Amino acid sequence: QVQLVESGGGLVQTGGSLRLSCAASGGTFSSYTMAWFRQAPGKEREFVARIRWTTGRTYYANSVKGRFTISRDNAKNTGYLQMNSLELEDTAVYYCAAASLVFVDTPDGYPYWGQGTQVTVSS
Repeated sequence: QVQLVESGGGLVQTGGSLRLSCAASGGTFSSYTMAWFRQAPGKEREFVARIRWTTGRTYYANSVKGRFTISRDNAKNTGYLQMNSLELEDTAVYYCAAASLVFVDTPDGYPYWGQGTQVTVSS
């Protein structure tokens, strides 16, 4: 059973940066995709970015392209989301998710989820 644990959230001012981490355990990630989603109060969970574990191929939502970078450390089984130039609209709970043999941006495609970490951007 795959387990995901996020860390790195917090409070930051607009224009600032944060790096989220997602530590994975319980599976062999050679065929997995890891993704980040976020959910703001009263809104649906939305896709942020994803990375194919073996190739490092990435894909981003338009709203974060050029500001966020997803990466992974194979040796540590850990994924990262570097968030720069943060905006008020980035405030949300951020979740990492994992799935085998898929490369999609819909929450339904991911059976494994972390508990979420709060990111709050203030002016």
